Amino acid sequence: MENNFVLYKGCWLYRYPPHSSRYLLAEECFQLLNSGGYLLRNIYNWDCKYKTSFWFVIKDSFGGLEELSSKMRNQVKKSLKTYDVCRVSADEILQVGFPIFQSAIEGYRVKASRITMEAFRDRIRQGEKAGNVDFWCVYEKETHKAVALAINTLHKDCCEYNTMKADPAYLRNSTYPYYGLIYEMNRYYLQELCLKYVNDGARSITEHSNIQPFLIDKFHFRKAYCQLQIVYQWWMKIAVNILFPFRKLVPVRSVKAILNMEAMRRNKY
Repeated sequence: MENNFVLYKGCWLYRYPPHSSRYLLAEECFQLLNSGGYLLRNIYNWDCKYKTSFWFVIKDSFGGLEELSSKMRNQVKKSLKTYDVCRVSADEILQVGFPIFQSAIEGYRVKASRITMEAFRDRIRQGEKAGNVDFWCVYEKETHKAVALAINTLHKDCCEYNTMKADPAYLRNSTYPYYGLIYEMNRYYLQELCLKYVNDGARSITEHSNIQPFLIDKFHFRKAYCQLQIVYQWWMKIAVNILFPFRKLVPVRSVKAILNMEAMRRNKY
């Protein structure tokens, strides 16, 4: 059981693609919680045909430029005219990626912890060692400067878009580095590799990024609805039940995120 889940910041999370997940029995949940952590988040009824308060943002078809609006076609073309987008090695990302990470985090609307060079190097090397992590980079054609990157996890029949970062200065100059990057990744995974879908992750519980609405609106990603299963340590369950009626008044972001997730479980968010 533990091999199917990973403990991240006190929360047990399913480590494999969401379409392979299932509802867990009580004894399975407590087997994990007895090994540590304060809650377990799991999903089931993946891509159900009815709306729920929890979903993953996915794309399961690729229609080329023709599926995009006229404005988007022009923006993607401008991006690909300005930038080279390609898969690169871990060594290349280590060479050019750290400044992009730093500048992207500094530009966030919500304050985020800075990443150290050591932590960045460890993450890239871990991905390289895993053997199923793809690294992408966006280079300005004129200067060959790296201005954006992506880190994706490739599975047998789908791909997770784990990280996309760009230098904010290039997001403001109307050359659209993300547009070419997303278009080329969609083309590669959905058309060239013929995967079932690409996945930008679950619904955000902190709502610190606009990337998922952007993907839905501009690139025709969609919501794959599912049910959310959350099991708490006994003391955590008491705290959540006490605070839940006051969740909109809670000022602590980490606590508010857990209460938001509980609201999604109850289909009240």
